[in-house]
Amino acid sequence: MQLDPLVILVIAVAVVFVLILRLRINAFIALITAATTVGLLSPNVPLGEVMPSVAREFGGVCGSIAIVIALAALIGQCLMESGAADKIVRVFVRALGEKRASLSLLSSGYVLSVPVFFDTVFYLLVPLARAMRVRMGKNYLLFLMAICAGGAVTHSMVPPTPGPLAMAATLKIDLGVMILVGAVIAVPMSIAGWLFGILRDRQLDVPLRETPGLTLEELDALAKRQEARLPSFFMAMLPIVLPVVLIASNTLAGAVGAAAGVQAVTGFLGNPNLALLASAAISLAVLARQKGYTLAQLAKPVETALASGGLIILITAGGGSFGKMLVQAGVGKTIGDMSQEFGVPILMLSFLLGTLLKIAQGSGTVAMITVSSIMAPLVIDTPPGFHAVYVACAIGSGSLVGSWMNDSGFWVYKQMSGLTEKEALQTWTPLLAVMGVVGYIVTQIAAILVPLA
Repeated sequence: MQLDPLVILVIAVAVVFVLILRLRINAFIALITAATTVGLLSPNVPLGEVMPSVAREFGGVCGSIAIVIALAALIGQCLMESGAADKIVRVFVRALGEKRASLSLLSSGYVLSVPVFFDTVFYLLVPLARAMRVRMGKNYLLFLMAICAGGAVTHSMVPPTPGPLAMAATLKIDLGVMILVGAVIAVPMSIAGWLFGILRDRQLDVPLRETPGLTLEELDALAKRQEARLPSFFMAMLPIVLPVVLIASNTLAGAVGAAAGVQAVTGFLGNPNLALLASAAISLAVLARQKGYTLAQLAKPVETALASGGLIILITAGGGSFGKMLVQAGVGKTIGDMSQEFGVPILMLSFLLGTLLKIAQGSGTVAMITVSSIMAPLVIDTPPGFHAVYVACAIGSGSLVGSWMNDSGFWVYKQMSGLTEKEALQTWTPLLAVMGVVGYIVTQIAAILVPLA
């Protein structure tokens, strides 16, 4: 009996849901199992080709994202250990003033979540939010939500974080375009989240509580480290800004039709792998200088970062393999035909699918990877009249909506801030939903006014 592609999709999502949420299986194993399940159920994949297809699709995604993710993890580790991330936060706080402390946390979260994973950024900034609450005696919830409003959007919209990076590779979007457009659309999303945080802070009175493993004294001491021992702001920002500039230069050279020689140079320097490699070298140099490390001593933070990055690579590539197998099963074509039949706009479809996958299994990264694979045949084979980057932004926006107890970010937010489950559901979940809906609206408007096609 031949199963309908949508039935295969439902079964595959159920497999992911059960393995990750019910059985607590590692996400990589769950995604590869789901990809294998799709291959077994698909009439388009011969039995002997199921595992070779899963492995081939896994390798294809790895080839696109593995080096960048590994180097991004290394850059993030160095920014944390060298004090560069702390320096960036302090400069923002000083520039905006303590009265606008929430804006400084918003800005810091926005910038730091580009090279550093959201969980790490939240770990870094929560001590400052708690210290500010001790000094000011109010606005603790606003400080927490400002961090999330800044960090969550760039994590979902701007490479080299895994989700946006994988979407750019799957939808064949120039990485410079993905960075620039994602970063621009992320701004109103962050502002909307910050404004919602102001409203929620007035409605809810959340006290400052002790958190597991982190006393108020330890957090306060962390926030009061001597700034003279931190790197300069220029060196702190350089590993973040340099790859953006190099990648954008290659995009710009192609857009303006620069001479072949110029495009050859920018193509080399602006390659994401090289740009992130240069940034990683600078990050390591800053860390070595700040800590007085020898080359041998640098091995430990490098190994720590690559171990973390390796797990992210496996999960991301596993999700990519799952999505590609869904495409082979005809899910993308079926959804495309249905959307045309019922007149569902492609950006709305992208947003809704991102939301559905997010609610179903909790991981925004998995949602972005899977939905971009489903949408790729529609976007690449039949261009919609606007740039594919807007499809990626709609998916990224949808991946923010519906975050609850099956999302690891929910628990990081709840545990590190000392909130109860009810308080987290009242703040984290609607905050991300507001930002996701605003992101979709801004994406839809931008696709109409500036199609880039």
